[in-house]
Amino acid sequence: MQINADSKPYDDINITPMLDLAYVLLVIFIIMTTATVQGQKVNLPKASAAPSLATQTTKAITVANDGKIFLDTIPVTLPELEQRLIQQKALTPEFPVVLRGDAQAQYQSVMDVLDLLGRIGLTQVGLATKPLVK
Repeated sequence: MQINADSKPYDDINITPMLDLAYVLLVIFIIMTTATVQGQKVNLPKASAAPSLATQTTKAITVANDGKIFLDTIPVTLPELEQRLIQQKALTPEFPVVLRGDAQAQYQSVMDVLDLLGRIGLTQVGLATKPLVK
C-alpha cells in the first residue's frame, strides 16, 4: 500500500505572513515615534551667532617628557600650579581636571601632580590616554 504524495502532511513553516506582520509593525512604530517627536508647532526665537561667553571650567594639566608642567598651555612650576588651582577652586568649588602625562615622562612627576590635586581636594580628576589600537 502506497501513500500518495498529495496527502502527505506539510512539514515546512511558511514565514511569509509572519514577515508581513513584522514589516507592518515596523512601519507603525516608525510612524508613531516620528509623530511624537514633532510636537506642537511654534515660532522659535533666533539664536545669535556670537560665541558663548561661558568660560571653560575643565583644566588640563600636562606633564611633558622633560618634566615640565603646563596648566592648559601655560608653563608653570608645582607651587604656581597649586596657587592657580586654589584660585580656580575658590571661583568654582568642583571643576574637572584632566591630567595628561607623556609616555616618556618620569612617573614621579605625574605622581607629584596627583599628590598636589589630592592635597587641594580636587576629586574630579581624569587621566588622558590614547585608545588602544589593535
